[in-house]
Amino acid sequence: MRYSTEKRKFGLVELTYLLIGVLLLLLIGVVAKGQQPVYEEYRGVRLGMMIMDVRTKLGEPVMKSEEQDYFVISPSETVQVAYQAQKVVTISTDYTGGAGAPDYKIVVGDNLLQRPDGSMFSMVIHNAQGFWVTYNKSASTVPVVTITIGKMK
Repeated sequence: MRYSTEKRKFGLVELTYLLIGVLLLLLIGVVAKGQQPVYEEYRGVRLGMMIMDVRTKLGEPVMKSEEQDYFVISPSETVQVAYQAQKVVTISTDYTGGAGAPDYKIVVGDNLLQRPDGSMFSMVIHNAQGFWVTYNKSASTVPVVTITIGKMK
C-alpha cells in the first residue's frame, strides 16, 4: 500500500459543500429546539418525581403532606408541589413583585395575552410530552407572577 506525501487542499466546491452542511446542521438544531418544551422543571424538580426526591432538591417544606408540599425559597419566591401516588403532578411557583421570575418568553413563548387591567396570561400545552405550563402575572400594586407546570390526565 502506498502513502501519498502530497497535501490535500480543499477546493472551492468542497468548501461550499462543507459550509452548506454546517448551515443545515445549525438549521436542524434551531428547528428541533423550537419543538421542545423550554420550561419543564423548577430547580431540578420535574413532573413524575417522587416526594423524597423533591424534598432532597428543595429542602424541608414549611408545610408538608402526602398530597402537597409548600416551600419558601426566599421572601419573594414560594412553590407548591402537588402529588398523586407519591409522584409530582403539579408544580406552582409564585414570585412576589416578579422578582426572580423567568421571562415569560422562556416559559410560554411569544403568545402572551395582555388584559386591559394590566394582567398577563398564557398557557402552552405540550401534548407529546404530556404536560402543560401557564404564566400568569397579576395586575395588583405588587404584581405576583405565577408559573404552573401540570401533568395532563
